[in-house]
Amino acid sequence: MNTLKRDLKIALLLGGPGSEREVSLVSGNSVYDALCRAGFTDVTKVDVHGPDFRLPEGTELAYNIIHGTFGEDGTLQAILEERGVPYTGAGSRSSALCFNKSESKKVFLEAGVPTPHAEILDCSHGIVMPSLPLPFVIKPPCEGSSVGVHIVRRQEDVLPAMEEAVTHGTTVLVEEFIQGKELTVGILDGKALPVIHICPRSGFYDLSNKYPWMNMGGGTDYICPADLPEETAANVQEAALKAYKAAGVEVYGRVDVLLREEDGVNIGLRNVSLSTCGLVPKMYQFAEENLPVTLSVSLHERHLKGVNEQTVQRFLHKLEELHISATRRREMGDDIEGACGQLRRKTLTTLHDPQGEEA
Repeated sequence: MNTLKRDLKIALLLGGPGSEREVSLVSGNSVYDALCRAGFTDVTKVDVHGPDFRLPEGTELAYNIIHGTFGEDGTLQAILEERGVPYTGAGSRSSALCFNKSESKKVFLEAGVPTPHAEILDCSHGIVMPSLPLPFVIKPPCEGSSVGVHIVRRQEDVLPAMEEAVTHGTTVLVEEFIQGKELTVGILDGKALPVIHICPRSGFYDLSNKYPWMNMGGGTDYICPADLPEETAANVQEAALKAYKAAGVEVYGRVDVLLREEDGVNIGLRNVSLSTCGLVPKMYQFAEENLPVTLSVSLHERHLKGVNEQTVQRFLHKLEELHISATRRREMGDDIEGACGQLRRKTLTTLHDPQGEEA
């Protein structure tokens, strides 16, 4: 079995300068505990506030747990590539593409991936009003966790939503509103995990419903496997895989899906959360157990409920194998990423114990 050396010097990058800093700190603590329980003996938390962060001397692997801007948009990945430090997750190019909803939408359209009708508004010289018919969704194209997202149903709400959206950047994405089930599909090593049905208890799946512990509000039920006919679930997984491949994502990712009431599938691509309430570990847990389970985060709970640390640990162990496997494929020329990819291929080879033994 392929494993990483247990004395590997790991810098666990968490926090970040973006709007999801607090979420990343929670995710980082979950992953730190799981890595220690997995037997890694040299893991150091690095609280990142900007591009000038310092890594411990001799760092052999940067474990990226920074959510949202900076951590998921290719910025951190490019910095680590420039420094010659191997890291976990997708490369700088695919990360940048997936984080930018406007650019990933273009790729989806070219690849025939179903995605909502939309318009991209350039507000660099002032607010431009949408031309799509109501209702629609206004969102910043380069934010995560539904930051800055507004579902607009009334004309009088359009301008306030646009004014808030441009505080995140001068480009605004406007998409048709899709009425239906909100689903998500994890992709691990090119294989789709079971579909999760996301059921916010009020409103839509925004920051307060995703992470109610941040303000003790909201809450969401997660049903895995999703309550879908077998054929529909297979179609959702197929569309998710198509999006994953079109974006060129490496190792693992998550694809968000809106399923119209008339069974139309619409796609959005995301990176992975590794907090104890992260959705990909939930899917992985079900794939292991093969049992239906409802997982919830409640308004009244003072702690996170969902996947246990053992599941996160097993998930991380699976990622070990996939990172090593991806490195070998790159060395054989099956996954070329250009100059940055060559740097990553060179440095990632230091992660594997050539004797195949755990320290």
